[in-house]
Amino acid sequence: MGYRKIFVAGFILFLWLASFGTAEEDHLQYFLSKASSKTIELSKKEKTDLLNQLDGLMKQAQGIHAKLMQAIQTGETDVRYQEGKFWMSKLEEDQESIQTGTQQIKLLREKPGHLVASIRLYKSLKDLSENFNAYNNMSSFSALVGDVAPEMEFWADPVFYKLYLLPLARSKDVEVKATQKERKPPPREKRP
Repeated sequence: MGYRKIFVAGFILFLWLASFGTAEEDHLQYFLSKASSKTIELSKKEKTDLLNQLDGLMKQAQGIHAKLMQAIQTGETDVRYQEGKFWMSKLEEDQESIQTGTQQIKLLREKPGHLVASIRLYKSLKDLSENFNAYNNMSSFSALVGDVAPEMEFWADPVFYKLYLLPLARSKDVEVKATQKERKPPPREKRP
């Protein structure tokens, strides 16, 4: 009888802990469904949540980046010298992309309507996604990268691009057109 109670309690504890593991996946599913819907309007809370998720993704990318660097430098992976130099250069690019992305997220938290910061963050996400997909295609790196590469691609393109960057660019375009209409130059007079 005591074993049954322990088993049931352990099973309930397992299910409870497993529910925390899918929380991040639920965020991605929510934003993907939002991006595929007709209304592509994010509330202020949703924008903050999106930036928080992207910040967590950048931290996760930083951890994977450190593991990949260590694996190449210590010789844990079967990579020749020339290939190692190539992958190290890619990892240096990734470090810059991670730093740029983190800085842009901080800037967007302060000024959510900053178009240049949004574009830079999008470019960082796309560059990281491309490189992580390349790492994932290498058998010696795929175990370290895992599912982060396709997840990063989803966060970059359908989610961030459609839900944050595109509406922001459209609103800026409307503002520019409105100010141009207000500033029409007076018609020139013709001289005889």
